[in-house]
Amino acid sequence: MSAWQPLPADLPPEVGHFVEQLRLLKDRTGLSLVALGERTAYSKSSWHRYLNATQPPPRQAVVALCRVAGADAERFCVRWELAVRAWPRTVAPAAVPAVAPAGVTGGTGAGLSAGANRAADEGGYEDVPTVPWWDLLAEEPEPESLPARHSWAASHRLLLYALVLVLVLLLTAVIGAVTLA
Repeated sequence: MSAWQPLPADLPPEVGHFVEQLRLLKDRTGLSLVALGERTAYSKSSWHRYLNATQPPPRQAVVALCRVAGADAERFCVRWELAVRAWPRTVAPAAVPAVAPAGVTGGTGAGLSAGANRAADEGGYEDVPTVPWWDLLAEEPEPESLPARHSWAASHRLLLYALVLVLVLLLTAVIGAVTLA
């Protein structure tokens, strides 16, 4: 078990309990922060911030830790919701102009969703998902019902391309054999 820095004394009890549970879960994995970062989409420094209560973790980080530790993600996500509601709000940085210079993204309107802008304006926490690409493949939604003809064509397009390529190669071989004979 690793030696953790003491949590701030003015931390709400919900946040303290949640971070302690995350620490126990991380310790249960037996991984270092570097190894945990390699197995999730979050860096060592991000995990350090999350596990020392300096920044609330995104929900997906909690799910990723649960997946690595083999724990029930639903239970921890409920704790995450309670902790995020009680998480101390930091002082917002100076207002950024709504129109950013050309080529620069960010600011209040350039790259954030309406929900993120509203949450930032209200001083709230907006969970912006960061998930590894392999999780996005696993959670790919089922395609909506399409006509059978269209779905057959879409699913067999690669097979059709391969068949056309084989026919072209066969035709080329026949023409080459006739020409050389």
